[in-house]
Parts: sequence; C-alpha cells; structure tokens
Amino acid sequence: MLLAIDIGNTNLNVGVFEDDKLCFTFRLTTNLPRTSNEFGEAIVEAIKRHGVEEANIHDVIIASVVPKVMYSLVSGIKKYFHCTPYVVGNDTKSGIHIAAANPGEIGADRIVDAVGAYVLYGGPVIIIDYGTATTYDLVTEDGVFAARVTCPGIKISARALWSNAAQLPEIEIKKPETILAKNTITSMQAGLIYGTIGQTEYIVQKMKEESGIRDVKVVATGGLGRSISEATKYIDIYDPNLTLQGTRLVYERTKAAEAKTSENKGKRRHDG
Repeated sequence: MLLAIDIGNTNLNVGVFEDDKLCFTFRLTTNLPRTSNEFGEAIVEAIKRHGVEEANIHDVIIASVVPKVMYSLVSGIKKYFHCTPYVVGNDTKSGIHIAAANPGEIGADRIVDAVGAYVLYGGPVIIIDYGTATTYDLVTEDGVFAARVTCPGIKISARALWSNAAQLPEIEIKKPETILAKNTITSMQAGLIYGTIGQTEYIVQKMKEESGIRDVKVVATGGLGRSISEATKYIDIYDPNLTLQGTRLVYERTKAAEAKTSENKGKRRHDG
C-alpha cells in the first residue's frame, strides 16, 4: 500500500492507496509543531483506525509547500514505516513540462494537481485549487504547464476582513441564500463566496481568451471548491481528492522511471 501525503499551509492531507484505489483519507493540522515521533505516532494511529497496520505501507510519497515540517515528518516516516519517502520536487519525473523562467518557483502541490488533472481528465485543462491560496494553472493538450495565476484564498480574505475591521465578526464561510444580504454576517458571506465565483469566472474566461485555447476542461479541487463549483457553469469537474491522486500518479511515474534507468544500466553492463 502507498501512503500519499499532501502538506499544505493549513493541513496535512493523507491518503492510503492500494494500487490506484484510494482506500481512505485523513487530515492532521500543519501548524501544530510535532517531533518525528509525534508525526509517526499520529499517522500510525490514524491508519490503524481504518484497519491498516504500518507494516502494510510499503512506500510513502510527500508533496509539500511547508519546508519547516519536512525534517521531522521525513524522520518520523523513516522510524515508523522503515522506508525513505519520495519527495516531489522540480526534478521529479512528473511527465509535465514546466514552461517557466524559474521552474523552482512552482510548488509541489501545483505540480501534482497538474499531473492529476492532466492524466485523469485530459488536456488542455485549467486546474483551480481553492486552498490557502486560490490558484489557477493551465496545462496544454501536450502536457505543458503553460501559465499560472495566484490569488488570496477565501479563508485569507475572510481573516483579513475580521482582523482588520473592528466591527466585523469572525464568521462561518458558506454561500448565503441570496447576494441581497440584510445583515453583517450574510453580507460578508455573500462578498466572500460570490466574490470568489466572480473571480473564478473572470480569470477562467481571461485565461481562455489570452491563451487562445477555448475548448478546455476546468477542474477544481480544495476544501471550499465544492461550494464554488456548484454555483458556476465555468467549472466542469470538482474532484476533492485531485491532489492526492496526482501525488499517487507522480509516485507511479517516478517508480517507472527508476525501473527504466535500472534496466538500461543492466543492459549496458551486459553489452559491456
């Protein structure tokens, strides 16, 4: 079984795969400081609740945008699962070509999202991830990561409202029944959700227009993505597990590349 870990700024999203089947997922909080033992124990306890022993996990892959947790997490994986995890980076054999002046600027989460959307749904595709930041990425028909847009996430915008405006309260983020709000809370909810819907529709339309690619799928993911996707025709597919699926696919491509390299080395030794 494969343990896939997506480390975002808010949560560690963890999935356990048996071949290409996602068996279950769970989350841990990113901002809670943990030692390697605490990481290992928390993950082992979580998988055991789903009936899986640590001995059943044969490999681990991590896609992270939070460098500060990596030392403890990787050490915990080594101690409790007795393997060295694969870590997604720009040198990873993802099958996606990154057309950027500095490919190192592209976060691991965006790489695995791009792989997941491209492999599962085909290209060209625009991937929207409603996470801590809201990101829009364009992958062309031939698998080129061609363009990206980064915006403040819905939760960041919400915190900015209630942190910087003394009379605005902390609220639940959800879509109100109407944009014609009649109180402070629903007016804030309307601004956040309908504002994001408007942002989504404009950015998707503008990306299609400037790229010249009109016939493009739009795939959304991220915790708050469901509410947005249900409220606009500009999103074709909502996949809550896109990042984990993309992480699995990167693992499979990495293993295949390793096997091919090993095979080629064996052939050279034989020919020599």
